[in-house]
Amino acid sequence: MQRVTKRIGSMAVVIAISLVFPVLVCAQGSPQTAPQPPAQARELMRLLEDPAVRTWLQTELASAPDTQEQEPPAEAELKSVADAASDRLAEVRGHVLALAAAVSRIPTETGNAVVRISSEADGNSTFASLLMVLAVVGLGLGLEFLFNRATAGPRRALARQTPVAESSQRAGLHGLRLGFGIGQIASFAVGSIGAFLLFDWPPLLEQTVLALLIAVLATRFIDAIVAFVLVPPGRHAPSQAEDVRLLPMGDRAAAFWHRRVLAFVGYFAGGYAIVSLMQGYGFSIEVRQLAAYALGIGLLAIAVETTWRRPPKARDDAESRPQRSSAFEWVVTLYLCLLWLVWVAAGGPGPFWLGVYIGFLPKAVALVGEIARRFTGREVTEGAAASVRHIAIERGSRAAFLLIAALWLAHVSGIDLALLGEQSTLTMRLARGVIGSVVILLVADFFWQLARATIDRRLSETVDVEGLSKEEVARRRRMRTLLPIFRNVLFVVVAVTAVLMALSALGVQIGPLIASAGIVGVAIGFGAQTLVKDVISGVFYLLDDAFRIGDYIQSGSYKGVVEGFSLRSVKLRHHRGPVFTVPFGELGAVQNLSRDWAVDKFTIGVEYNTDLAKVKRIVKEIGARIKEDPEIGPHVLETLKMQGVDQFGEYAIQLKFKIMTTPGGHAAGIRRAAYQAIKKAFDENGIKFAFPTVQVAGGGEGATPAAMKQVVDHLKDKSMQTAAE
Repeated sequence: MQRVTKRIGSMAVVIAISLVFPVLVCAQGSPQTAPQPPAQARELMRLLEDPAVRTWLQTELASAPDTQEQEPPAEAELKSVADAASDRLAEVRGHVLALAAAVSRIPTETGNAVVRISSEADGNSTFASLLMVLAVVGLGLGLEFLFNRATAGPRRALARQTPVAESSQRAGLHGLRLGFGIGQIASFAVGSIGAFLLFDWPPLLEQTVLALLIAVLATRFIDAIVAFVLVPPGRHAPSQAEDVRLLPMGDRAAAFWHRRVLAFVGYFAGGYAIVSLMQGYGFSIEVRQLAAYALGIGLLAIAVETTWRRPPKARDDAESRPQRSSAFEWVVTLYLCLLWLVWVAAGGPGPFWLGVYIGFLPKAVALVGEIARRFTGREVTEGAAASVRHIAIERGSRAAFLLIAALWLAHVSGIDLALLGEQSTLTMRLARGVIGSVVILLVADFFWQLARATIDRRLSETVDVEGLSKEEVARRRRMRTLLPIFRNVLFVVVAVTAVLMALSALGVQIGPLIASAGIVGVAIGFGAQTLVKDVISGVFYLLDDAFRIGDYIQSGSYKGVVEGFSLRSVKLRHHRGPVFTVPFGELGAVQNLSRDWAVDKFTIGVEYNTDLAKVKRIVKEIGARIKEDPEIGPHVLETLKMQGVDQFGEYAIQLKFKIMTTPGGHAAGIRRAAYQAIKKAFDENGIKFAFPTVQVAGGGEGATPAAMKQVVDHLKDKSMQTAAE
């Protein structure tokens, strides 16, 4: 098709020259006899022939300013674009007229082709030609049969292979499946091409057999790729076909798409071979184009039939086709017909492929990404963070697909990428800018996805802290705090840098843009000092390692577990449920209750006649039992011990106790367990807790109610004081 396009362009140039040149000649008119110049003119001509005068005139003309009005560059470029559009419309009109004129030449050129075939057939044996063709096909099929026999065992074992979740093993199994499929085609190609090279073919028969052989090999290669992706029924174990399929669909849908793609590719390859053979049979370029457009109607019919009869997206083959509106089918059908009309009218593949890209490239890119994900087994561990290998394969395959699509579009459009930088027209500058912007955005997306995958993988590794040392637990919690903030900052940096570089590639002067952004940033900074204060305070809090995610902190009236960060605030979950969002600038001094260890102290009052040595021994036994408890024992760093007498009260000896635990709120639970154990042990050993008592003596019978009233009032005051404390 590229050769046909070049020939059409050459013919258009020749026709244009043949039309324009006579017009220019006629515009000059017939030559006339010029009058004789006067004497002054002859003197001027004599002076101009003097070398000194001519040198002086050339110097003056070179130094003189150019006063001729020149058209502004922008207007000149717009005019050139308008002229190019007008020329393009003229080319389309001429192409359509040439096709219409070629219709009447079809019978004549067909008869000439038949004469050529007959003349070659008369000079060669038909039976010998048939035997050579059968030898080519037979040897290819024979080698393929031997390959299938040699690999039958491994292929059956692979078909029964249970899918695995590990990406390396899963990719290896998929690679073996693809290798066996390509091996079958390679064996057929070696046999058929080897047999083809052995014989001395007649010219036309040689072209025909070679073109058809290439069409068959291309069709079978695409069939192997599609079968590798879709795994239609019969190509794998029935119970595991959906597990190894690289696109999520059922068996019925896989069989449908495999048949339609095979029919489309086979029809296209056969049609392309026929059109290419028509040149050797003496058909003109216009007739060959008519044949190509007529064969394109078959491709259009296959695409339209596929659109209307495509299976549902549900993976259950037994599920009936759901009722749906036909608006989508009509839109796609009209779009496909429009693409065929653009292909016919344009006379070249560039506009056609541009339309194909606009309509189908986003879906194709999504399918490539889905195939890459399932190829590496990423969908098996969908909840886990993606590895760098998964992201590299997925994003790399998408970027490679887009790059190949861009190169193919440039090839069919006749754009020489090697000379793209040397041309300075508006169209070339725009194309160069678009290509540069696409490359920049692809590289930025690839880098960001790799960086995010690395950070997410490190974050997933910091979740499990069981069985690790305190230093390692602290390091992982610090990473879980800092990595999300670093990820957000990195995204902003990559996005801003990519956008600025893309704008620069498109020809936008980003220097004034950066200066304007700086001025606006200063203005916003003055108006948002509190926001800047919060952001800077947060940076220093994190640099000082004041708190991490999961720490229980208290700052002023705010306290709770740190759940997350933003650039300006921290989220604290109170132990009763509410969440506080506190700007960093309002935190002030932070009390971290989750670092290293926590010491809990409490006092208990006993009567003055209590044996303190016995109490100390009992408390020591209680501490040993708490340390051995499987639930709370691991959180005890230093077991419960009695520190001694804290003070002598009015009615009790105040004993002070101490226990060291791990941070994170474990001290309260351990203290409650210690209270329960102490109460039980004291009751068993006859140790009594002290409480206020009043002894009333004398005063007769009337004094008793008054004394009782004093005791009650005293107890009420004491209870109110205790409640207030």
